Amino acid sequence: MMKHTTNRQSSRRQVIQTGLAGLAGAATVGFTRQANAQQPAPKPAIAQGRFAGKVVVITGATSGIGRAAAIAFAREGAKVGFCGRRENLGAEVEQEIRQRSGDATYIKADVTQPKEVESFVDRIVEKYGQLDVAFNNAGDVLTKPLHEITVEEWDRTQNTNLRGVFLAMKYEIPHLLKRGGNIVITASQHTIATRPGFAAYTSAKRALLGLAQVAALDYGQQGIRVNVLSPGITDTPLFQRTTGGNPEKVEASRQLADALKRIATAEEIAEAALFLASNDCPYITGTSLLADGGMMSGL
Repeated sequence: MMKHTTNRQSSRRQVIQTGLAGLAGAATVGFTRQANAQQPAPKPAIAQGRFAGKVVVITGATSGIGRAAAIAFAREGAKVGFCGRRENLGAEVEQEIRQRSGDATYIKADVTQPKEVESFVDRIVEKYGQLDVAFNNAGDVLTKPLHEITVEEWDRTQNTNLRGVFLAMKYEIPHLLKRGGNIVITASQHTIATRPGFAAYTSAKRALLGLAQVAALDYGQQGIRVNVLSPGITDTPLFQRTTGGNPEKVEASRQLADALKRIATAEEIAEAALFLASNDCPYITGTSLLADGGMMSGL
């Protein structure tokens, strides 16, 4: 029995290492929808939802998990301020939320640029009068053998995934200290187990947990909780880009989720973000919530 289990674990590691070099922890591919859970019909905003009277800022919310989270927070009654670099997509998300009777404001900002991040946070607080929740979600992926990564590529990956979160927290925390609140950071299942080619991405994502833990210690007694959300393979536009829409890679990734045998939807990961950002878990801070469909359970 032990030999069979060992062989199975070894086989799974080989699949991970050889078949999915292009996959990252946050990922949309149209033809995976049938394999995933059925998408619920859009819901209007709830005036007395979990986040009624709250103000939420989200980075990287023009697509993928961030977009789904912006819609979900607004549905639960929050006033949502979100940023991203693509103005056309930002306008679409803002319009969609308003059509559902939610309240949202899009501001163009690049999380690698300190002045843009500071302006984004301050403008949202100025408009809505407070800040209660920050979902620092912006990120990007690079897959290359370590020695082939250029210094520019390394810096860009680190700046987007790690420095961008630091900058967001730097400018969010002074506002959160006035009322207390919650910070949620998007990391990845790569914080636990990684694959070849992810040196830049994994090092940045794992550093986010350390950043969250220190911030949790720094500000816990002042009413701020800080947690990391670590998604598994998720159906987002980033997934399409990193796989090149290859059906074999999509199917292989679906099989890796041992328990559920499907890729997550962005909406499912967004619900995990809402849980961490809510007061439903007031004693959880300085830790990471793994939302991977059982992928790590099978290793």
